[in-house]
Amino acid sequence: MPMMFDDRNQTFLTTFFLLGFSEDTMFQVPLFFLFLTIYFIALMGNLGIIVVRKINPKLQTPMYFFLSHLSFLDICYSSVFTPKLLEILITEDKTISFRGCMAQFFFGCACVITEMFMLAVMAYDRFVAVCNPLLYTMAMSQKLCMFLVAGTYMWGGLGSFTLTYTLLKLSYCGPGIINHFGCEFSAILSVSCSDPSLSQLACFIVSVLSEAFSLLIILASYVFIVVTIIKMPSKGGLRKAFSTCASHLTAISIFHGVVLLLYCIPNSKNSWLLVKVATVLFTVVIPMLNPLIYSLRNKDVKETIRKLINSKLYSHST
Repeated sequence: MPMMFDDRNQTFLTTFFLLGFSEDTMFQVPLFFLFLTIYFIALMGNLGIIVVRKINPKLQTPMYFFLSHLSFLDICYSSVFTPKLLEILITEDKTISFRGCMAQFFFGCACVITEMFMLAVMAYDRFVAVCNPLLYTMAMSQKLCMFLVAGTYMWGGLGSFTLTYTLLKLSYCGPGIINHFGCEFSAILSVSCSDPSLSQLACFIVSVLSEAFSLLIILASYVFIVVTIIKMPSKGGLRKAFSTCASHLTAISIFHGVVLLLYCIPNSKNSWLLVKVATVLFTVVIPMLNPLIYSLRNKDVKETIRKLINSKLYSHST
């Protein structure tokens, strides 16, 4: 394992060894094809959402503006971890450089925090759409939408930078074996040979602030939405309001459910498999599910996709 020395003759790792998702060689090839298929579907689905919004004038609304950014985040997040996961499943080289590990953690963490607040922003958007439909276009102006999106990216970058900085301040010494397929926070801490208290405190503060504020925005938005729906006299209006929020509620439930699963897992050697499974759900499965959740219930999206496919088939036939 490559190492370097400092002035105090203490060794520091320059490369980590990733054990991967499964050490059993019998499952590695099937897992490779499974994750490759899911990754491909995630990329195509999220790219499809972005393209469909661009070409359909009906989708030039704040909701689809936020949804296209959610798709962009899903593409980025799945692309941070999945290629390395696929690589270590089928190759002998299971190493990752120290800088590569820190870069992977930084971008992965930034995407998670940003997506957390993007879902909160989308909840606020649904609140305005249901509770003030006549003022929706005016209230959710292009300027406000840009400001909200910029704010989510800035907080995601700041939170991730803070955590990455605390990890960079730690010392790492042999053997440098990470029991994971990527550089997840607890996995990195497991190979540190210095006091991780500052990093753990920073992680606790950033996690609690992000989770608490995003959930507060979501809960407050949906409390007002539920109150408004209850007051609606017509069943048609109630059905329309519910269909407006159903996809978003599904995405929120899956995302925050996995967050709670990941951070409620007890810190023990026996819990590493659960940590890996939760990370796979985050990095591979959720990016695949989001475009399916939002497109399957939306007539405009399905109609645009159908027209695209038909136009392609027609052009090939002629």
